[in-house]
Amino acid sequence: MHATYIVTKNLIKGLRSNILTSLLLSCFLIFITAAAQSQEIDILLKGGHVIDPKNNIDSQMDVGIANGKILRVATDIPVSIAKKVIDVKGMYVTPGLIDIHTHVFVGSNQGFADGFSSVSPDDFTFKAGITTVVDAGTSGWRNFPVFKRQVIDRSQTRVLAFLNIAGSGMTGFPSEEDINDMDSRMTSLVIKQYPEIIVGVKIGHYSGSDWTPFDRALETGRITNLPLIVECHLPQLPLEEILVRMRPGDIYTHSYCTASDRTCLLDEQGKVRPYVLDARKRGIRFDVGHGGGMFHFKVAVPAVKQGFLPDSFGSDLHRFSMNSGMKNMLDIMSKFLNMDMSLKDIIFRATWNSASSIRRDDLGQLSEGIEADVAVLSIRKGNFGFIDTAGNKLEGDQKLEAELTIRAGKIVWDLNGISSKDQVKK
Repeated sequence: MHATYIVTKNLIKGLRSNILTSLLLSCFLIFITAAAQSQEIDILLKGGHVIDPKNNIDSQMDVGIANGKILRVATDIPVSIAKKVIDVKGMYVTPGLIDIHTHVFVGSNQGFADGFSSVSPDDFTFKAGITTVVDAGTSGWRNFPVFKRQVIDRSQTRVLAFLNIAGSGMTGFPSEEDINDMDSRMTSLVIKQYPEIIVGVKIGHYSGSDWTPFDRALETGRITNLPLIVECHLPQLPLEEILVRMRPGDIYTHSYCTASDRTCLLDEQGKVRPYVLDARKRGIRFDVGHGGGMFHFKVAVPAVKQGFLPDSFGSDLHRFSMNSGMKNMLDIMSKFLNMDMSLKDIIFRATWNSASSIRRDDLGQLSEGIEADVAVLSIRKGNFGFIDTAGNKLEGDQKLEAELTIRAGKIVWDLNGISSKDQVKK
């Protein structure tokens, strides 16, 4: 009897010990889980005005980022679950901006293709809230692999591309205008080889009256089912016929200029030409394509007043435009802001509409699960002057500025140190 009592007592004691151990283990696991959950957000943008046209958001909300992606967009995300909280009250939080017209095939050669006339994207993008650029045909099917290896693969900016119908891209006359090197089949093959990077085909510089270059670029677009961007340095080809040949979704750039080698979109009375309006109704998209000589207020101001707004704010960034009337894409957006275009409309065209133009519905939005490309913008109030490419000035009282840029969940630009640690005392 005594022995049975001792065995029973020891058994109960053992059970109590196991239960206690299990309880302690459960409590530990709950603690670890709670601790992990309390730090589930890497970056929390707190209290900003979110404008996300894709998701119809235009109000004060918080944005939580984790593991390089958008985790949550909500009205009041607790700061306790974030590793880093950034106060963005009074600022606008938008998807990372998209510049669909740049020349970034920088190299050591003369000219644009693998050349000194192009610029390195990371040097210019993040300080303007831009996270994605599209190179506008600086490379062709012959030298795109060099462009990819030399620039695209080494850039923190997301670099996409329109592939030039000219085999070697923007190499200048005469090779850029060699019809024998404008090969729809080879261009299509290279485009299909890099579907994650190449978003369309480009026709740009051709001084002849033969439609063959244009038709071969269009054929490439048909084969690949991708848009054509027309840079319109085509002085012998009539604008009306160009627009008639273009398909819905194709892009016409340098839309607001009066250059001598093209027909202005406005007629002699300053009205948008009827066939231009017809083209827009058919789905042709019109990009700013500012550049160093392709944007004039005497076209843009009356066009905007007539409701002819751009579909995108392509900067035509290159060495000869970056320090002229075109400072960056935010400067272009500020010009239209001071032409009484609404901020919501501007952000739509700089983000989701630009993403739609290049058929990349994974960009230009703040949807949960999407790669976290974010711009935090402020609007400065004051007296500002904006310059077109003819040296004319538009006075304005507001200007967009990039406070913070996040690319793939990492802070890559912080103008005023809003993401920094405690302030150093003087």
